[in-house]
Amino acid sequence: MNHPALDERIEEVEDAIAFRARYDKAIDNPNLARNIGTYQRNWRGTRDRSIDEIDFEQLRVKFKGIKTHVTDELDGFLAQFTEQAERTGAKVHTAATAADAVALVRQICEERDVNLIVKSKSMVSEEVELNHELAPHGIEVVETDLGEWIVQKGGERPSHIVGPALHLGRQQVGELLNRVLDKPVSLEDIPEQVRTIRNEIRPAFFEAGVGMTGANALIAESGTVMIVTNEGNGRLAGSIPPVQIVLAGIEKIVPTYDDAMTQLRLLARSATGQRLTVYTTFMTGPTPGHEMHIILVDNGRRMMRSMPEFVDALHCIRCGACSNVCPPYGEVSGHVFGHIYSGAIGLVVSGFHHGLESIAKAQSLCLSCNACETVCPASIPLPQQILDVRKMVAEANGMNPKKEAVLEVYSRPWAVDAVTRLGGRLSGPIARKGMIRTRKLPIVNRQTRWRSLPVPAAKPLRDLVPTGSSEEAQPARIPSAVAGKTVAIFPGCMTDRLYPEQGMAIVQTMRALGVRLVYPGGLNCCGLPASNMGDEPTARKMAQQTIEAMENALARTSADYIVSGSASCVAMLTQDYLHIFRNELTWQARAKRLADKTMDFTSFLTNVAQIPPGTLASDTVTPVVTYHDSCQGLNALGLTDEPREILVDLLGCELRELEGNRTCCGFGGAFGFDYPEISERLMKRKLDNAQATDAPLVVSDNQGCIMHLRGGCDAEGRSLKVAHIAELVAARIEQLSPEPGVRGPE
Repeated sequence: MNHPALDERIEEVEDAIAFRARYDKAIDNPNLARNIGTYQRNWRGTRDRSIDEIDFEQLRVKFKGIKTHVTDELDGFLAQFTEQAERTGAKVHTAATAADAVALVRQICEERDVNLIVKSKSMVSEEVELNHELAPHGIEVVETDLGEWIVQKGGERPSHIVGPALHLGRQQVGELLNRVLDKPVSLEDIPEQVRTIRNEIRPAFFEAGVGMTGANALIAESGTVMIVTNEGNGRLAGSIPPVQIVLAGIEKIVPTYDDAMTQLRLLARSATGQRLTVYTTFMTGPTPGHEMHIILVDNGRRMMRSMPEFVDALHCIRCGACSNVCPPYGEVSGHVFGHIYSGAIGLVVSGFHHGLESIAKAQSLCLSCNACETVCPASIPLPQQILDVRKMVAEANGMNPKKEAVLEVYSRPWAVDAVTRLGGRLSGPIARKGMIRTRKLPIVNRQTRWRSLPVPAAKPLRDLVPTGSSEEAQPARIPSAVAGKTVAIFPGCMTDRLYPEQGMAIVQTMRALGVRLVYPGGLNCCGLPASNMGDEPTARKMAQQTIEAMENALARTSADYIVSGSASCVAMLTQDYLHIFRNELTWQARAKRLADKTMDFTSFLTNVAQIPPGTLASDTVTPVVTYHDSCQGLNALGLTDEPREILVDLLGCELRELEGNRTCCGFGGAFGFDYPEISERLMKRKLDNAQATDAPLVVSDNQGCIMHLRGGCDAEGRSLKVAHIAELVAARIEQLSPEPGVRGPE
């Protein structure tokens, strides 16, 4: 008797076990993170230097427009490309599925009695698992890209879209060559290794009956195939064998040569940091006397195109930049962070090419740092798309029961209030200086062995201010452009429940600016934790609670601005709400009105309050600080100058930039609880870099980062202090202009 539900559940468990085994193997491999980390750091430097030579933002806006036009008119451009390509003598085929693509290749080979294919790098061939599928039919495929050949001989898949073997060091490659070639090859001399591999590959070009390439672009106006390589193997595969097969996704279309040039200016810089790769080849029709077959593969792409949330993923040019800035990828490689396509883009597209289960576990490795979107040359909203995939997984497989239970409590304001107040009291026996330091506490010991956790505040912020009311403006004590304005404070749940002193620092700063303060009642949580965990219904419910609470406060007080000291909350209110309510126009309009008034603390001080430089500088003391850019502040809100202007120009601090300031500290909300091994590594790296500056104080704008870094400092006995930027501002105001008696609520 068949039991489909049981079989599906067994398969799900097996997938989870296999994923965990790959994860554990990667974490336990000391060479892996070192190899990938070195690559990522080197790439960042060369990429940034090459990007400085062009107007990157203008070019990627232009390219996004090109690709949007293509996806809007896809069938028309495919028809144009097909007509032009066949006019030159090529034969164009279409493959709806991966199996169809393999069948077409097999048919072409069998009709010509070909049993050997030489293949230039092609991720689509990996996608359809061509090598594996052809082998039982006696057709051998030889990879001719250096990295692809290495992983093929090692029995692996590519770990990176551009650098298939970047997870391997020279010693590992040398050991592989000695094993598979059965002859001595240096473990250290890379040129010798390259020569050895080239000599092994070269004869195959002349023995093969079919040469296969991918395509970086398909130019509709002429039927031309553009391929980009650094090794020249694409030209050899496309010209020496009597039959050429081009295997490409239908999304690779660009309308004109000019559009292809725009792509080229972005591609090499984003992929390898080069202005241009060594070889850029344009093939229009077959080599004289040869055949040329172009197979256009769908395999889920039209489904992606039909969904507004994912259509932009079809703009990807396979540069791999998203992997090169991804912190978890740097620790575990693409063999864990992805399926066949690795990195952030792999987490998005794999479900469409291979089914949702192919990525169900790997997608949880994204910690939502948003770095991938900042470097994507096609401006793909990868972080949001990954969250949408996560929500699809949660809907299909159900939420993790523990997370579901936590979110159920968290979505109920009265329950949160009761639990946090009780937690604050019960934590007393195991807490010291506001931290849980017990290393062997059941349930949370995977967290407390490497970072201390904060205890809920005895008095949350809501007990320290007239919540649900407003406070008259006090006479301004420092010059600014906002005296007399009305500001509503959005504290965020971590500020309210864990760090009320940070909320009070914002309050004290606002009082000194002479603004009327509004303390909205009925606030709980903006819904960010639920959204990041993939629980869209709970995220929507909490977002609605927040919008209603803020609307009530704004209707009563007509606040000019909403200010928060949490960059994460600001990103949620101003960006994520608009996406959550994308299909609910009334709620989206309400969210938009809220977003228009909301900003973070540093933007408010620098761009709105416009406090004169030096106002809060000391004549006798120059504090030395380093600044940690939170991911949401830097990557989502684009905050770079604002906090530094406050620290340097306003407060007169000596700011020492820390190495890797654009890399996540490893908090990522629930990520640290799911993957503490990665979270700990990223945290320690951040703290080591901070300590290397010799600055005694780390400043940030996000409570999650502060909790994470403070916990690490406490657990490891580091002398570093970690503070919110508002605490420095409020402390200096108090030093220079002590606060008078506070007026009561209206």
